[in-house]
Amino acid sequence: MKKIKYLIAIPALFALFISCNDEFMDRAPLDKISDANYWKSANDLKLYVNNLYSRNDLLAREDGWGSIGPYGWDADNGSDTEVRYYYEGRMNGEGTIPDDGSGWGNGDWEALRDINYFMDHYKTVEELTSFDAVKQYVGEALFFRSIFYFNKLRRYGNLPWTSVTVTTSSDVLFGERLPRNQVVDSIMADLDNAVNYLPNRSGWTGRITKETAMALQARIALYEGTWEKYHADDAFKAAVNQSAKFLEKAAKVSGDLIALEEAGGYPGLDGVGAEFGYRDLFNQENHANSKEVLFWRKYEAGAINSIWDRYSANGAGRGATKNLMDSYLKTDGQPVAPGYNDATLLDLATGRDPRLAQTIQINDGKHFRWEKATPPVYFIAPSFDGWDSEESCPTGYQIYKGHNFRYADARASGQGLQALIYFRYGETLLIYAEAKAELGTINQSDLDKSINKLRDRVGMPHLTTGVAVDPNFEFAGLSPIIQAVRRERKVELACEGFRVDDIMRWAAAGELIVDKIPVGAKLAQWTNFKFDDYLPEATPDLSRQKVFDERVSALAADADGYIKIFKNTLNGGTQGFKFNVNRDYLYPIPTNQLTLNPKLGQNPGW
Repeated sequence: MKKIKYLIAIPALFALFISCNDEFMDRAPLDKISDANYWKSANDLKLYVNNLYSRNDLLAREDGWGSIGPYGWDADNGSDTEVRYYYEGRMNGEGTIPDDGSGWGNGDWEALRDINYFMDHYKTVEELTSFDAVKQYVGEALFFRSIFYFNKLRRYGNLPWTSVTVTTSSDVLFGERLPRNQVVDSIMADLDNAVNYLPNRSGWTGRITKETAMALQARIALYEGTWEKYHADDAFKAAVNQSAKFLEKAAKVSGDLIALEEAGGYPGLDGVGAEFGYRDLFNQENHANSKEVLFWRKYEAGAINSIWDRYSANGAGRGATKNLMDSYLKTDGQPVAPGYNDATLLDLATGRDPRLAQTIQINDGKHFRWEKATPPVYFIAPSFDGWDSEESCPTGYQIYKGHNFRYADARASGQGLQALIYFRYGETLLIYAEAKAELGTINQSDLDKSINKLRDRVGMPHLTTGVAVDPNFEFAGLSPIIQAVRRERKVELACEGFRVDDIMRWAAAGELIVDKIPVGAKLAQWTNFKFDDYLPEATPDLSRQKVFDERVSALAADADGYIKIFKNTLNGGTQGFKFNVNRDYLYPIPTNQLTLNPKLGQNPGW
């Protein structure tokens, strides 16, 4: 059998509430599978589950956008830390109720039916063999069902739950949605079983392992625990608040992963003490020997390819914000003072947490665009000259994290090989610290086995429980230790696709999004910028200069000289985002689905 190249998915969506179409409901869930000739051997189960690995609605997009983190295309667009060259309408309160589709249409539930069809039929093989022969594939199916439901939960909150194949007469098609934490209870039960059924990793196989299932379980438990805690008094609250239960589960499962490291050395962190250890975690084509990357996606030229490394040298149409830059501590572990010197990229990076300069491009003669060119091509200036396209960086803080520079030039279409990370142990360490901090039980030992391991990788001073109040803290009502843990998560997971979810689960749009106008770097550093001041004499091509100058002159700056990213497109340039905190934390249920089943109910504010 051909080796699997589809190396795990991220939370997808939930697929049930279709238009009661008999033809859809009665069809075979996977092409060319006949029950009369199938379900004979464990290999049949393996082949069936392989189809789940290859589903784009369970896995990230095949084009690999946003290829350094688990949530794919534009996952952080509209957050306070990363933006595209256009603003995100959801963050500006521009959402409308769709007629149909939008994550709740016929095809959006197909993956769930395929998974449940497997769960209804695997016992036929078990009876012919044994549970030991089938349990790995059952664990994989449960893992995928958990991913599927988690994505639905993130989008819609309360959900109907089904663990069996739905037919046109199934009650679930016409029932109410279940409370969100009841759905998460079912997800946790699925993942408890998956953890028990799946093998520990022993060499890279391209299949889901026990450690991957634990990482997913910790991620979901933290999400729900913090959602219920911080939405406890708004329209999005759980019917019965079970925040502590889920936070305890997140701490337990992430702690169990840490115990695995302490006992056997896997999982662990890569690149500890290496000069560019953090950078090089994200720019690889193969993570088979990684201790940190628990699950990832491999690309093969001409077969399944990423397009990220076609555009990452030129900004990929996105950029980090000043808000993110301000969150990096100084190398002594202290926060930057208001008004610190960030006049140039070099000034910005001087004396700061090394993760800053390994996350964005700095024109210091060390940051590659293309290492194998003759001579090597280094980053000189942000790609403003691409303007409103994937060949641009709108903020001046061009993302370096995840750029694979080990070529002479950009990969051609169909040749991209940048690996896509879905789960890494570094996230699990942050989950442990956050869950313990939210429970109010965190101690120095907890910090030393989690956040301080991440700091050791880049040589930063340790975090202690005696955190001083910091003028840069973002949440006035929270304890210093919770704020410090959140800041560490913001920095360590920067530009990996987690920030929008964090804002939503913390009910933090009011503090971080509403009325905020995101800005980029200081504009003045490029108003008289000359490429020939940086290019070697052997490289006379200065064709960028004219276009670059035109683009820079068209940029706008705010009163403090920072690039006004959206210029006049965001509410005329005079007002910040208009996220509706009474509505926009969840998406609406489409109108047609409410017509078919009024018991679904609409989400708050819509």
